[in-house]
Amino acid sequence: MSNIIDTINKEQVKPNLPVIEVGDTVKVHVSIIEGAKERVQVFQGIIIAINGSEITKTITVRRVVSGQGVERVFPVNSPNVRKVEIMGRAAVRRSKLYYLRGLSGKAARLKPRDI
Repeated sequence: MSNIIDTINKEQVKPNLPVIEVGDTVKVHVSIIEGAKERVQVFQGIIIAINGSEITKTITVRRVVSGQGVERVFPVNSPNVRKVEIMGRAAVRRSKLYYLRGLSGKAARLKPRDI
């Protein structure tokens, strides 16, 4: 029974995803449906958490807009997530960067890492 579930899950996983890690600055292209129209919206920010694995993998992306922190959780294998682009990588030592929520300005910067 579990073999059947595993094969179905492996079929649903997107094959062309880049290797994403916590601390990466990414652009997530998401399709938005407004009435009869469909458009692609880009959300750029830092990955502060990765949850799940394979088919249930989600990423939490944080960015600051007009001084307010905005976080969105994206299911990576969703058909609404068109593309994930890696803009840069940071040297981090934790698996969850929730401490960035309490920081602002220069204190919230991460040290870049060589790609």
